[in-house]
Amino acid sequence: MYLRETVESCLAQDYRPLEILVIDGGSTDNTVEVLQSFGASELSWTSNPDNGVVDAVNIGFRRAAGEILSIQSSDDVFLPGAMSAAVRALQERPELGLVYGDVELIDEHSNLVGEDRLPQFDFCDYLGRLQYIPQPGTFFTRRAMEKTGLWREQVSYAADADFWMRMLTRFPAAKLDRKVARYRYHPAQRDCNKGQIAKDWERAVLDLIASDALEARHQRFARMGIELAKYRYASEDQWLYRTRKLYRAAMINPGAVLNPNFPKRELFPARTPIWRILSRIKRGLGFRARSSS
Repeated sequence: MYLRETVESCLAQDYRPLEILVIDGGSTDNTVEVLQSFGASELSWTSNPDNGVVDAVNIGFRRAAGEILSIQSSDDVFLPGAMSAAVRALQERPELGLVYGDVELIDEHSNLVGEDRLPQFDFCDYLGRLQYIPQPGTFFTRRAMEKTGLWREQVSYAADADFWMRMLTRFPAAKLDRKVARYRYHPAQRDCNKGQIAKDWERAVLDLIASDALEARHQRFARMGIELAKYRYASEDQWLYRTRKLYRAAMINPGAVLNPNFPKRELFPARTPIWRILSRIKRGLGFRARSSS
């Protein structure tokens, strides 16, 4: 549905040489027709049945020839200059494994609905789910990919995060001070399967801890992150469960509660249902929502 926009954002980059690999799992929509409409020699594609997203990404890894790589969902787009900025950063600091930047948020109609201005990278905060690495617009070196290995089917709903975590135990990362991509939110995303995302995040973290790749401080943040993942991906109706997970996270890593990105408001028991009741009362009394202007 959005493939043309994604490919066009790649071709519009000011960096060359460029290799664009599209791995399509035998789609029955107009994907092949869209791909055939591009005459660019930099684009190559296949359309054959595969075993899902993880398999498709790994096929791309095996076929890619470049020294700097990026994974882009067909929902998302690069912003102008993203590739040249990433390549420049990785060339200037060859010790880095990956770089990423800020992202704009768009809806199913490509309308801009927000942006994420991300802090400078901190591995503990990433493990603790106090910051994140957006898949669109993240670039990594071939060396880092080869040392890390492929995406893992066992954690398919958190395969990108698992990949970053394993890579970051071997290589440092840096955040670019610029927007690099647009991330699209729409109803058909895999992200809608929230319960499975939390389960796969937990397995990825526990596997990492079991591998002895994390220092004690990292492990504390990682275990806290498991609880915050369960909190984040539970529905708002599960307010008691969410509050328990927050308290569990706070007990595992008390100092992190002072972090501005720790969701402290819901440490207050029953905050969500009380807030809903108060909102209904205000609407019933005729109060209007406060203007954002």
